[in-house]
Amino acid sequence: MTFKNKVIYQIYPKSFLDTTGNGIGDLAGIIQKLPYLSQLGVDMLWLNPIYPSPQKDNGYDISNYLEVDSLFGGMGELERLIKEAKKHQIDIMFDMVLNHVSTEHEWFQKALAGDKKYQDYFILRDEPTDWVSKFGGNAWSKFGETDQYYLHLFDKTQADLNWRNEEVREELVTVVNFWLEKGIRGLRFDVINVIGKDEVLQNNEHNDGKAEYTDKPITHDYLKELSRNSFGKYDDTITVGEMSSTTIENCVLYTQPERNELSMTFNFHHLKVDYANKEKWTIADFDFEELKELFHSWGETMSEQNGWNALFWNNHDQPRALNRFVDVKHFRETGAKMLAASIHLSRGTPFIYMGEEIGMVNPEFDSIDQYVDVESLNAFNELLETGKTEAEVLNIIKEKSRDNSRTPMQWNGDCYSGFSTGTPWLQVADNYSEINVEKELTEGSIFSFYQELIRLRKTMPLIAEGTYKGFEKKHSQVYGFIRTYQEQELLCLNNFYSEPTSIMIPDDFLEGTILVDNYSNTVLAKEQVLQPYQTLAILV
Repeated sequence: MTFKNKVIYQIYPKSFLDTTGNGIGDLAGIIQKLPYLSQLGVDMLWLNPIYPSPQKDNGYDISNYLEVDSLFGGMGELERLIKEAKKHQIDIMFDMVLNHVSTEHEWFQKALAGDKKYQDYFILRDEPTDWVSKFGGNAWSKFGETDQYYLHLFDKTQADLNWRNEEVREELVTVVNFWLEKGIRGLRFDVINVIGKDEVLQNNEHNDGKAEYTDKPITHDYLKELSRNSFGKYDDTITVGEMSSTTIENCVLYTQPERNELSMTFNFHHLKVDYANKEKWTIADFDFEELKELFHSWGETMSEQNGWNALFWNNHDQPRALNRFVDVKHFRETGAKMLAASIHLSRGTPFIYMGEEIGMVNPEFDSIDQYVDVESLNAFNELLETGKTEAEVLNIIKEKSRDNSRTPMQWNGDCYSGFSTGTPWLQVADNYSEINVEKELTEGSIFSFYQELIRLRKTMPLIAEGTYKGFEKKHSQVYGFIRTYQEQELLCLNNFYSEPTSIMIPDDFLEGTILVDNYSNTVLAKEQVLQPYQTLAILV
């Protein structure tokens, strides 16, 4: 299975559709909406974790790798989903969280009880380092009643696994194979580039200690071994690694086909261009120069060196891209299409996050009590300690909280937007009567624009496989690139601003045809005027 002409749709199961009235989305809800997903045209559904979990970090704290939480309907319901999805030519991608387990996992509990075998499944030290957890605070906590400390790069209930222990790696191979045998065909590996910690762990106050455990050469060895013993035995699997604070050079290595590591990688650099001084909990306009530079450097290097990007604007850990890059008050629909075309026409596999295809935006919560995300609640308290007022802090949380993307899917204008008959686990955004699937399918134009982009990727090798070259890199408003495949070329221009701008079109393209445009009646000219948030793709 080639992954180059596929489009993957991400579902946050808790927020997609609840069929039981308990306020939490479930697998039956996903099954019910398969015709909708098939109508959109996607090939694979990536589900955020649905394993048993204490839910301290929304399921990324797994207490049993080989079960489906009854909250979502249990194993029988998953098997039904895999079978029903296949009828729509849709496969399922599972979230593999192999860096850490919940402290409630049997392995950690056995370690706590004194079992030496299981103590070696974790990273225990007498002396903690100065590393900082990615959720704030120390990355080490006391190991039970002992004088030792265990490492947790994330929440203290998420204990990092010791990948240097061969038995741990064998256990994780068993986990991956278990799901492949169930019919899972996509694997999304959570923060997989931090599994290769050094044997001797050292203090490093620079950048919270990330250099001591990120993208270590041994990680490539571990991925090759995992591939060899599990997903590499199947010719129809798609794998994507989520890479934390990574580099282009490493992502090329992770994804070059002959290295047999991963199909593609996610990186997040482009979603930090609105961080003032590289700090997440700030409010700033996005830096367009940095955004372009990142897209061009990753696009060109991956193209030249035969690596592969996973392309996305939205996911469960990010505020909605429309609020970050577009004047949503005046240009929500136009801007949504421009953002979509800017990655769907690029080189890499596009991911759509649920609700993106109808132009969902951040909720306008006005109280910290409406948020449930652990990272946001921690940040709220930490920001208050810096002397900011509650109003200032709430404004920052409103912009940057992960809950922005986790609000329930907006299906219709009914109570709770058709997500549930009971009170949702997280409040539905107030704008649901204006923005919902039912209204979009009858009156809107974003969904049909996405359908067309997906169709083009499936039918045009130029889009699925062509090379990538940046175009007019110095333009102050336009992100442009050229895709080339055999005798065909595609010039894609994206105006990232609410003011019109002009750009010179090369002569060869003036004779071309307009393949994609989010405005009507555009006429090609040597000096092309691009309207606010216009996307224009010209084929020769």
